[in-house]
Amino acid sequence: MTLTTEGLTYESTSRTAKAGDLTLHYHEAGTGDPLVLLHGGGPGASAWSNWKQNLAPLAAHFRVLAVDQPGYGRSDKPLIKGGMWEFYARAVRGLLDELGIERTHFIGNSLGGGTTLKFALDFPERTDRLVLMGPAGGALPLTSSWPSEGLKTLMAFYAPPGPSREKMQAIIAALMYNPGKVDPEVLEERYQAAIDPDAMATAMAVFKAVQSGEPVLVAEELWRDVHRITNPTLLTWGRDDRVLPLDSALFMTRYMPDARLHVFPQCGHWAQVEHAAEFERLVIDFLTAPQKEDGQ
Repeated sequence: MTLTTEGLTYESTSRTAKAGDLTLHYHEAGTGDPLVLLHGGGPGASAWSNWKQNLAPLAAHFRVLAVDQPGYGRSDKPLIKGGMWEFYARAVRGLLDELGIERTHFIGNSLGGGTTLKFALDFPERTDRLVLMGPAGGALPLTSSWPSEGLKTLMAFYAPPGPSREKMQAIIAALMYNPGKVDPEVLEERYQAAIDPDAMATAMAVFKAVQSGEPVLVAEELWRDVHRITNPTLLTWGRDDRVLPLDSALFMTRYMPDARLHVFPQCGHWAQVEHAAEFERLVIDFLTAPQKEDGQ
């Protein structure tokens, strides 16, 4: 597997642990305050493909846990029923319980942003500061159409005549302002992961839930409750995000009590790739800043 910028490898950071009835795979590096990284939900997504370029810089400041959510990467791929966000949040809580982590920061991208929001709503005593990157679930598009152009591209991957490398290239193009920044190895890695039958079942169920609310798996409307999340929150968005367009951020900044917004220019849904150094500086500064005193 490809090395990160500081020589961390997939194998050297790879871990597994129980999370209730599930076995979850994750990558761990660094020491200090815990920081959980949660990836997006596109075909072939995993913690490594989402975060490998950021792992070493963040691990210089935190104990980083980049988690393969259920149904992705090397984590168990169960049939998910009921509330989608509740299932993912409880899986993360189970992992933290197993690792003895009482409270943690989060960075959640897209699907991982929805998991982060639900975790903060259900387990506020376990939640510290939040970084949300184009988060699903909490975003309410004000002017753009839904499902978005980018989401339609992601959902088309499994549509007849079925997956292909060309469709995976279209997904990368939908996620990025400049798709040329993605290593061809990432495309092939995601394609091979996406055609795993169990991973296909998870992704297809998630897409159906997000689009229409399937009776078996329901994507809860987290935007109705974001006003209850009082944690300091940094929203980051790509100006050119075609999956969860920027107008979604306006709702969250209006209703989340302690949210601030950073918009990256010439950036799609993957700020952590297209603007990696700036993204990392923002995150580190935000998560390590002194806590505000009451009334300030």
